[in-house]
Amino acid sequence: MSGSESRAQAVFQITNAENTPVKKPKSLEKIWATDVFTLTKMEESLSKKAYKAMKKTIDTGEALDVNTADVVAAAMKDWAMSKGANYFSHIFYPMTGASAEKHDGFIISDSTGKAITEFTGSLLIKGEPDGSSFPNGSIRVTNAARGYTAWDPTSPAYIMHTDNGATLCIPCIFISWSGEALDMKVPLLRSNSAMDEAAQKVLRLMGERKITTLNSSCGAEQEYFLVDSNFYNLRPDLVLAGRTLFGASAAKGQEFDDHYFGAIPPRVQSFMQDTEEQLYKLGIPAKTRHNEVAPGQFEIAPYYEAANVAADHQQLLMTVFKNTAKKHGFVCLMHEKPFAGINGSGKHVNWSVGNSTQGNLLDPGKTPHDNLNFLVFCAAVIRGVHLHGPLLRAVIASAGNDHRLGANEAPPAILSVYLGSQIEGVFDQIAQGKLDGCDEGGIMDMGLSQILPFAKDPGDRNRTSPFAFTGNRFEFRAVGSDQSVAGPLIAMNTMLADSLNWIAAELESTIDGKSNAAIREGTIKVLKKLMKEHGAAVFGGDGYSSEWHEMAVKERGLKNLPTTADALPYLKDDVTKALFEATGVLSETELASRFEVHSEIYINRIALEANLVQSMAKTSIYPAATRYLSDLALTAASANEMGVDFDNGTAKTVANNINGMMKAVSKLEKAAAKDGFKSEEEHMQFCANDICGLMEDVRGYADALEADVADDMWPLPTYHEMLFIK
Repeated sequence: MSGSESRAQAVFQITNAENTPVKKPKSLEKIWATDVFTLTKMEESLSKKAYKAMKKTIDTGEALDVNTADVVAAAMKDWAMSKGANYFSHIFYPMTGASAEKHDGFIISDSTGKAITEFTGSLLIKGEPDGSSFPNGSIRVTNAARGYTAWDPTSPAYIMHTDNGATLCIPCIFISWSGEALDMKVPLLRSNSAMDEAAQKVLRLMGERKITTLNSSCGAEQEYFLVDSNFYNLRPDLVLAGRTLFGASAAKGQEFDDHYFGAIPPRVQSFMQDTEEQLYKLGIPAKTRHNEVAPGQFEIAPYYEAANVAADHQQLLMTVFKNTAKKHGFVCLMHEKPFAGINGSGKHVNWSVGNSTQGNLLDPGKTPHDNLNFLVFCAAVIRGVHLHGPLLRAVIASAGNDHRLGANEAPPAILSVYLGSQIEGVFDQIAQGKLDGCDEGGIMDMGLSQILPFAKDPGDRNRTSPFAFTGNRFEFRAVGSDQSVAGPLIAMNTMLADSLNWIAAELESTIDGKSNAAIREGTIKVLKKLMKEHGAAVFGGDGYSSEWHEMAVKERGLKNLPTTADALPYLKDDVTKALFEATGVLSETELASRFEVHSEIYINRIALEANLVQSMAKTSIYPAATRYLSDLALTAASANEMGVDFDNGTAKTVANNINGMMKAVSKLEKAAAKDGFKSEEEHMQFCANDICGLMEDVRGYADALEADVADDMWPLPTYHEMLFIK
């Protein structure tokens, strides 16, 4: 069957399929966290001593003893087996950004040959996978393969159900035999600990006496596309690269603004409700769902959770979405830019810091000018973004995100902070050495009796800001949809810890006395100094404008890092090394390994796409275009025999584009074969500046051919079909 016939069959199957009924959702109270070994389940199954120890570990991070681990392991096994699980798995998060797992059975045999079940504290605490096949950035070599997974008691174990059974999943860290972090979880836990220590120091200096453990929180909005699997399987680029390397724009895109917040198609809603039911069972608080801006694009937004748990849940959410989509005949695309010319997908990370005694320290309250705790922590973020903007850009750097940043509601690659008019006004006053009030939001009254007046927010939103204050948290909008949120959280927690340590040192030498007045006066002096040195990071205007790009770089000294090749080297920068070493989050060796891993992933990703472009152009697009050109020639000959003039303009255009495409393919092949680069930096720059441009040249000719070749001869599902036929 030809490619065009397969396309036609795919359209027929989709349009003639039975409508998927949207089922009535199950009661939230009955299904919430039923597949999670929660504190409530622990209280029911553990001794009082063991339960109190577990609760204290979860609340404060205090270490457990081995005896408690034995008790927890036994209860966890009994609970898991009651849910149908005969296997357990240490779930960990290597530097690929994906999840990894190895399944082990509870079963052993005794001396009589009888099968029994066993799960001890030692099995719970430590696993022993082969570490050599995971990226480690030269920390380990192939003949030194041992790695360890170790239980993280602060992230709850859960049951993962599949059609083939149930497995007890235990979130873990992943480290080398020599003790270096090979994963995303270890530095995330360290960064939160560093932030907690620095924050408590600042709060004590500001007169707080009762201070419980601080934690960062995360609520990550996940954008994604759904494509019918019939189309997906006919697109080698989607299957292997996650994005379309070819594709002419459909006659209709997103210009009518009719998809955003539109009625959810029944088939999609059935998928959404199926995923949400699974997420609720896993204790993941999915709160918001809607159509996104681009056709075929959607979003889910969980409620915020402790950062470590939220990062684990984000990984689990992506797994659930991809697996569930298949059951509904879809493929869930998490790539940042699967389709050219329309919005890409991000993962907006809403981040805050707080505890049970001081509350959310990024909540300004009704009078932010009087809320010193908020002002200090907000200022610490401003300083962090100003000093470590290149690091923030580096931790969201990927080949996919490079296509997204800078347009279609995605923020630019220049890291700045948006505060909103109210908070920016307060910090403007601080910069001038005074602080006497702030603007209020006021009341929205439409003058319609049936519409109740309501309180306006004191500031607008800015869709072009990469790092925006949104009322009681910061939203890191530049994070890519396919990325782990752990990397951004590590960077944000660490830069905050560094800034709080700086503020603590300044407060110690500035505050003169213990009275509230002395604390306030000293704090304002420190904040004035901070804003003088770091206020350049604050920007409330249009992040897309050329004026801002010029001003940011030339006048404010901010970095514009448009590609991953530009951004990743900042992981090796002395400022970044000093940041992570001083806070104890990553050693120099661990940091260097991350640069090596991510640069290799980037280079391999571009190489894969370059190979696909060559292959698809030569084996799919070229044959279809030449067949169409032959048909045009036959039509012209037949017309001439009948004495009919035939306009051969289309034939000339098609021939020119075929020749142009194949010449571009030859250039790409030659460039892709180049080797002998002196460094990863040089190789990445070649990928970004040469290979990517050559791929676009091939695509330009191919997309022009798609616009001219007869539709019944084109081999690849089109944008029109993939985005609009559901």
